[in-house]
Amino acid sequence: MNATAAPGSAWALLRLASPQLPIGGYSYSQGLEMAVENGWVNDSDSARRWLEDQLLLNLARFEAPLLLAHCEAAAQDDWPRLLLLAAEHRASRETRELQLESRQMGYSLTQLLDGLPELDQQARDCFASAGEPGLAMAWALAARAWQITPADALAAWLWGWLENQLAVLMKTLPLGQQAAQRLTSQLVPVLSQAQRDASELPEAAWGSAPFGLVLTSMAHERQYSRLFRS
Repeated sequence: MNATAAPGSAWALLRLASPQLPIGGYSYSQGLEMAVENGWVNDSDSARRWLEDQLLLNLARFEAPLLLAHCEAAAQDDWPRLLLLAAEHRASRETRELQLESRQMGYSLTQLLDGLPELDQQARDCFASAGEPGLAMAWALAARAWQITPADALAAWLWGWLENQLAVLMKTLPLGQQAAQRLTSQLVPVLSQAQRDASELPEAAWGSAPFGLVLTSMAHERQYSRLFRS
């Protein structure tokens, strides 16, 4: 029996979702650190509400369907559409911090993939055409290289987002690992709903207006003392 993991296997999915993927996701709070500083998030209940609102009112309405479309275009070798989606993603970053986060994480993932044999020449050419690929484009090409389905790539992205947000809470609140696991149990059904909503949302309906998140992200740029880059 061949002991080598098949392309697109659970190993590939775990690799993409792993917090050990060296793209710096742990460096960013996406405004959550500022929400803690302002007292809007101060315990498990308020943290759950913040994360649930982010998932259902923001990510599921725009970020997640846009990322899924990136992954579908990459899987279908539809390079013009992938580049168009990447430009849309870049233009949608509402604050300097969110833009820098996507650009830095996209650059790090691009550098990682560039050194791996799984990345074929078509994907390398697409990276070269993109100039400064953001995280969504790089994520889609990583999923393509490791033969992960678009649906699974979206699930991995949502899981990674939640893990990073919980890590922020454990560093900024008196929130221990057991409390974080209880939050995870409460939010896993919300992750599933966000994935389902994103998958079913027609492109004409993409969009969200996360004014609170944007204002929090802007304020975080000027926070006096902080642990995270955004």
